[in-house]
Amino acid sequence: MLTWKDIISFATKGNPEPDKRVEKSEEEWKAQLTPEQYRVMRKKGTEAPHTGALCTSYEAGQYNCAGCDTPLFDSNIKFESGTGWPSFTQPIKENAIQYIKDTTFGMVRVEVLCNTCDSHLGHIFPDGPEPSGLRYCVNSESMVLDTSVAN
Repeated sequence: MLTWKDIISFATKGNPEPDKRVEKSEEEWKAQLTPEQYRVMRKKGTEAPHTGALCTSYEAGQYNCAGCDTPLFDSNIKFESGTGWPSFTQPIKENAIQYIKDTTFGMVRVEVLCNTCDSHLGHIFPDGPEPSGLRYCVNSESMVLDTSVAN
């Protein structure tokens, strides 16, 4: 189980290697993604709180990256954080997520990206439920829910 100490270590010392890499040109990303997905995933945008299609969805399944279909989160670890974005306590695999120190907007945060295709997912915070204490705060635009992998 990942802890905040692990996240800070990844953000400062380097991330685990992904199982594979997906690299596309900006033109390929624009052709594949909707304009809103492109804004969020490739330009590090954020959807307005409480507007994402996956905010209130609690169907069983697996949340995959909307850019490359890499499994990111399992529905069993999704929780209602009250923040307006889908929230999770752990990734499916330690190397599914990339962690980057983010100092934009006068804050110090940790950005989370898909470790396979470098798509922006959201941010992680150390205020989630026990036992990990982590809250992955993820944009709905960055994910697709695959209900065929229901646990």
